[in-house]
Amino acid sequence: MSIFVKDTHFELINEHIKPDAKKGLSLGSAAARAGVAYNINRNQIGQIMLDPVKTVPMYETWLYANKTALAEVKRGLAQSTAGRTKKRGSFAIYAKED
Repeated sequence: MSIFVKDTHFELINEHIKPDAKKGLSLGSAAARAGVAYNINRNQIGQIMLDPVKTVPMYETWLYANKTALAEVKRGLAQSTAGRTKKRGSFAIYAKED
């Protein structure tokens, strides 16, 4: 199995599903997750695996491209989760209104 397979335990959801006239397959409740898209992977013998993914809006991609900034955000979230926060008052004076 490829490295992107995080769990090798698979459950049979449906058997003998045939593609429709447009070569599509209805996955029904097997793929019913709000806000999730899927990468489709196929191996050399024709097995298909769906890998659930969430997309990132274009205006947020800079964060994932900037390793230092992403590490700082993750560090801040970990500190917040651990309760290591400080009250700094209101930042309303810095807000920009359009």
